[in-house]
Amino acid sequence: MDLRRVKNLQALAKVYSQDPGLVEANQLTLLRTHVENILHTHTNISGRKALDEEEEITNSDEHDLEMDEDSESLEADQDTPQEMGDENMRLTSEMMDQADEKREEAFDAIEKDDLQRATELFTDAIKLNPQSSVTYVNRASVFVKLKKPNAAIRDCDKASELNRKSAQPYKWRGKAHMLLGHWEKAAEDFTMACKLDCDEETKALLQMVQLKIQNSMEYRHKYEQKLELKEIQERLEKVRLALEEQERIQREENSWDEMARAGRKHLRSFLTLLDPRVMMAFLDVVWNPENIYKYRKKNILIKFTQKPH
Repeated sequence: MDLRRVKNLQALAKVYSQDPGLVEANQLTLLRTHVENILHTHTNISGRKALDEEEEITNSDEHDLEMDEDSESLEADQDTPQEMGDENMRLTSEMMDQADEKREEAFDAIEKDDLQRATELFTDAIKLNPQSSVTYVNRASVFVKLKKPNAAIRDCDKASELNRKSAQPYKWRGKAHMLLGHWEKAAEDFTMACKLDCDEETKALLQMVQLKIQNSMEYRHKYEQKLELKEIQERLEKVRLALEEQERIQREENSWDEMARAGRKHLRSFLTLLDPRVMMAFLDVVWNPENIYKYRKKNILIKFTQKPH
């Protein structure tokens, strides 16, 4: 696409939008030709305007953009928020040991692919020891596998509050944001996780999300360019139609002028016949046809019909 041509079209459309009365100028006949030449490039062989096709393409691109953004996204889970435990409760070593046992049972449930049972066991462990950041992260990882990103985000938020130096809450929250299609938020979490404790998986996830953001931005930029071009085409089409309407009005005015001139010519002839002298001469000739000669010789009728100077 030639950006200079696009800018010229933008300037033309802007001038017309600021002063639509410009189309009344006779000098714009040449402009109409140029506008038609521009629009001709958007006309197919059968004569159908490619503006309709452009609209279909734009609508298709908009649909593709929505599909592209939602292709890897889930609807946010609306389950009742999971139990978080009482932070103010007094912990005992026995409660902490019981919590560790529940965690081990939860890991066994994960190995058996019983994810729902695993979340229940992790919840029991959290009730016994609500100050364990690791347990919240463990439960968040199961929520991610269950495609419940909102629940996972709640657990990761809690885990990061309890231990801000741990990379795991940010890593799993980033994965939860990926499920929701929140690419920018996922990139922020993965970036923080890499700062705290970078591993190969988190690094790869960050690169993947950054690429996704870049592609999305490029795609949206192209889509916005097409919308802008479509708007320019619509403005040019309005200019062309306005010029055509002005020419049509001019042709009608010229036609009425010709009719008026012809009417005035015939009216003069009719008024001449109504001249009393002409009427007397006419009756004289009708009464005696030979009297026509006296009018011919003296050119009296010609003098009657001549306009006075």
